[in-house]
Amino acid sequence: MATIQRRGRPGRARVLRHACDRRLVSARLQKDRPTREHAVAVGQAKSSFSTWDETIVVVHDAIERFRVASQAGDVGGFMSELAVDAELVSPISGRMVFRGQGDLRVLFDAVYGSLTGLTWKDEVTDGKVALLCGEARVGPFKLGDAMVVELAPDGRIQRIRPHLRPLLGLVAFAVVVGAKMALHPAVLVRALRRP
Repeated sequence: MATIQRRGRPGRARVLRHACDRRLVSARLQKDRPTREHAVAVGQAKSSFSTWDETIVVVHDAIERFRVASQAGDVGGFMSELAVDAELVSPISGRMVFRGQGDLRVLFDAVYGSLTGLTWKDEVTDGKVALLCGEARVGPFKLGDAMVVELAPDGRIQRIRPHLRPLLGLVAFAVVVGAKMALHPAVLVRALRRP
């Protein structure tokens, strides 16, 4: 884990837990207008500030990167965290399993392009499996998600199993995302095939 330390008044440090993507960190720093140039890279972060007192933590965890990028609606920000043969079990029809980065990219574009106000509230993990609990909106309807994420041996995301509720939010989600996915029938046909 790399850290950027903004120096200033002692005892007022704050950790930004979700600043793990280079673009997110850079955007955060540009928004705050630091007084000196900064360099941020995943795995190595450096900075020197004269009046700020804040710590930004850059993490290397696939789950954390997924959380940050999905909250921002940045599908490209977490696609590299997926294993090559990653899969997602549909929360609408358990028979549909979306496999491979190409099909998952189409699905995630449809899903995260339809959600607003996504926030991940809780996370429980044992290093191999994680449970993320979050909330979002689909139009005027609230949607809760309890997502089980399984990791591959290399630490990348292998399998995602979302569990959505309440029923009204799930129906709205199915209608909106289903309409977007109908534009990609080949992806839907592949999802219905057994491996």
